[in-house]
Amino acid sequence: MPDAPADTSDDRAVMPPDPVAPGDRRFWAAVILTGIISGAAAAALSALLLAVQHLLWPPARASLLAAASAAPASHHLAILLGAGLLTGCGQLLLVRLTTGNGIEITSALWFHAGRMPALRTLGSAVLSVITVGMGSSMGREGAPKQVGAVAANWLVDRLGLSDEQRRLLVACGAGAGMAAVYNVPLGGALFALEVLRGVLALRLVLPALTASMLATIIAWVVIPDAPTYQIPAVHDSPSLLGWALLAGPLIGVASAGFVRAVEEADRLRPSGRWRLVMPTAVFALLGAVSIAFPQLLGNGKDLSQLVFLDGVAPRAMLALMLLKPLATLACLGGGGSGGLFTPSLTFGALLGGVLGLAWSWLVPGEPLGIFAVIGAGALVAATTQGPISAAVLMIELTGHDRAFILPMLIAIAGATMVARRIDPRSIYDARLSDEELVERQERRLPTER
Repeated sequence: MPDAPADTSDDRAVMPPDPVAPGDRRFWAAVILTGIISGAAAAALSALLLAVQHLLWPPARASLLAAASAAPASHHLAILLGAGLLTGCGQLLLVRLTTGNGIEITSALWFHAGRMPALRTLGSAVLSVITVGMGSSMGREGAPKQVGAVAANWLVDRLGLSDEQRRLLVACGAGAGMAAVYNVPLGGALFALEVLRGVLALRLVLPALTASMLATIIAWVVIPDAPTYQIPAVHDSPSLLGWALLAGPLIGVASAGFVRAVEEADRLRPSGRWRLVMPTAVFALLGAVSIAFPQLLGNGKDLSQLVFLDGVAPRAMLALMLLKPLATLACLGGGGSGGLFTPSLTFGALLGGVLGLAWSWLVPGEPLGIFAVIGAGALVAATTQGPISAAVLMIELTGHDRAFILPMLIAIAGATMVARRIDPRSIYDARLSDEELVERQERRLPTER
């Protein structure tokens, strides 16, 4: 497929008065079908990831962390070396079988009216799921987001909808994929609008909610209808509020640094014959380091759960706070594909845990896990530049609401403001060039400002 055509429409023009008018049956048919396809894809991709993990990291029903902790050193090296070779060969195959370049969802939305090369994107999605199941330190949500976005783009072409509707539907499809894979229907809808589409407008909320709701329900066939994380029982306290007030800005600084590191890692991604060499070397190194630190393997979900329940020793937490984001950045820079949401959440959990440990020496009494929960939410908010969606995502991911909402909001506000002051980009914007960032700012619609 050729490169997606550039968006040549006049983005300074005001959006149509109501691009989601209830009378537009084709649009609502596309919304419903986007949700259904995104949910089915999330279920299928989750099943594939579990099948790969259970096959290559026995015992069959163990978590990746438990299986990796019990596996011999030779197993770590063999599986991660295989993941590197598969990544390299897969990328080379995609280059030869498809024409044009892959387009990130953010770039597609802002510069190509939501158009994406279907075969290249779908191939990359499947490849990322397999390699994450093998141990790549990337997020599993990247694949269902890509499939949801491609499905929406395909439906727009078939139904003859406008480019404005395409932009909205592609964002809704990506959000629905994320909603389904993590069982977060409201958070996925808000993520689609606030983070990907860049605007929270009332007339856009209903389509996003509809797609995410349908996708989540359909994905229950494979994905349990339960919170992703268990967290300790906690109540707001002056101590926790004080910690959130001080920790938020520190997390914001770390978030800005992580975003800039993502930018550099993306610029280092290999091309030409290095597409095979670099992934093989990087994943082999990850396999070697994972012998001592099996927590580095996978998207970080198991590690975050341990930190939330105070199951990681202080020294190990400090080491992993440095090593886990480095592992993710190495996989990204080495040519790996996958999401950045869960790795960011895990980095925030580790950072929050370390900062909470220091606070507990001065003001003891709070369970350490709650510092990690708040740190995770704050870093996700700052790295995505989506404070509202981050707060809702943490509520849905943990199944708790009032238990931590005040300190969470304080930390999110502090982290987001500081991160935005240092660098206004998100981990998704970081892959855009400086020229694209300037153009994006100039092209923001009046209704979105």
